[in-house]
Amino acid sequence: MGSEKRSNENIKEIYLAGGCFWGVEKYLSLIKGVVSTEVGYANGNTENPTYEDVCYRNTGHAETVKVLYKQDEISLERILNLYYEIVDPLAKNKQGNDVGTQYRTGIYYVDDWDKGVIASSLRELQKRYDKPVLIEMMPLRNYYTAEEYHQKYLDKNPDGYCHIGEEKFEKCKGEFIV
Repeated sequence: MGSEKRSNENIKEIYLAGGCFWGVEKYLSLIKGVVSTEVGYANGNTENPTYEDVCYRNTGHAETVKVLYKQDEISLERILNLYYEIVDPLAKNKQGNDVGTQYRTGIYYVDDWDKGVIASSLRELQKRYDKPVLIEMMPLRNYYTAEEYHQKYLDKNPDGYCHIGEEKFEKCKGEFIV
């Protein structure tokens, strides 16, 4: 029991919204130190939304990826820097061909200790741009797991749509996969 408790203390979580969650989930799942990913809907105004609710009923949720990672293998700062590689931080409610509030970019934290790391990371990112970075940062208010057919979607449907270029996946596979 003691070693299991220590092991669980090493696992942290962060929630990242970056447009369509299919590609974001696939990309993040390839990173060495990430132990699991799951797609869902975060920080909206209704309970237990469906995909149709999020797309067509103005629920306020963002398509989001829940990321569990081993903090002794990868830092939150490193995960965020990799996340910035696959999003357009200047786009409001849009990534790739997807448009709508559910496709906004966001970093949602559950551990108040992470707030400073995230804020510092966003300040560093802002230095690269003349226009404001539009990635929202806030505590996770709520999260609901998406339907099963959305989980690991690009693994089940390798030719499925993704706004992330194949070269990003290849780079991630080459450098960060376990």
